[in-house]
Amino acid sequence: MAAKPKNKISGWINLNKPEGVTSNDAVMILKRALGFPKIGHAGTLDPLAAGILPIALGEATKLVQYMMEDDKVYLFDVTWGEQRSTDDREGEVIATSDVRPSIDQINAILPEFKGVIQQRPPAFSAIKVDGKRAYDIARAGEDVDLAERPVSIYELELTESTTDTATLRCVCGKGTYVRSLARDIAEKLGTKGYVSRLIRENVGPFGLNDAISLDFFRETTDKDQLESIVLPVQTVLDDIPELAVNDTEATRLKNGQKITFISRPNVERLVKAGHDIKSRDAGLMIAIHHNKALAMLEVIGVEAQPVRVFNL
Repeated sequence: MAAKPKNKISGWINLNKPEGVTSNDAVMILKRALGFPKIGHAGTLDPLAAGILPIALGEATKLVQYMMEDDKVYLFDVTWGEQRSTDDREGEVIATSDVRPSIDQINAILPEFKGVIQQRPPAFSAIKVDGKRAYDIARAGEDVDLAERPVSIYELELTESTTDTATLRCVCGKGTYVRSLARDIAEKLGTKGYVSRLIRENVGPFGLNDAISLDFFRETTDKDQLESIVLPVQTVLDDIPELAVNDTEATRLKNGQKITFISRPNVERLVKAGHDIKSRDAGLMIAIHHNKALAMLEVIGVEAQPVRVFNL
């Protein structure tokens, strides 16, 4: 029996996930629409959160872990006066306060939450404790004691404020919990608070301005139209230098073999692509063959070793 032809789509979809849908449910909707099984996402969004959920197709799934290292931008509302078990509006009220901070008070303490800070993740999180998910332990009514961990907050600003709610925008690094940030800001202000709205505006190169709605995949049946919105694999690699390789070099890389740049023209090609051949530290580069990403390379000196090969 002849083998079934493989779907050759590889790349990224800049998905705008709506509130009320889990990240895994969103992936399943795309799988059905595209008829394509090899799909993953880069960075879970809670069901109550909306916004950017990068979707990887085919060979792009090899870059999901790399993509999850990218900075993220969140817009979120903090509602004052209540602390909830989940630190968002889904949870039960576990403490209350009559204190309502002013705009000046909020702005005065925000600098304390910028830079590298120590943050305790929410009890209702996917972090594992002795092999169990923290949220499973919390749902069973048991206490969850999660250790603080360092996270990076690059920007944090108040964009709007009413008596009961403040809207903030945050640019942060990997592992930051906005729910924890809201909880800790409220505590610093002498009150209680929880996230009542959360929108992820950006993840690395992906933003809301050109994101595709989930309804597009629910309503569109034309495969060509669906595939037309897939972005190239290298979309998430814009910050990594590109190195054009010839056919011989491409063959070696496809076979997992390193390539060595010995001749002066080849060394100059490596330098022009942005690599410091005198450095003993490994640098990342993207091998480009016929205008497509062929491999992610770890380059030390004049030797380039493939660490991810894309079968495009």
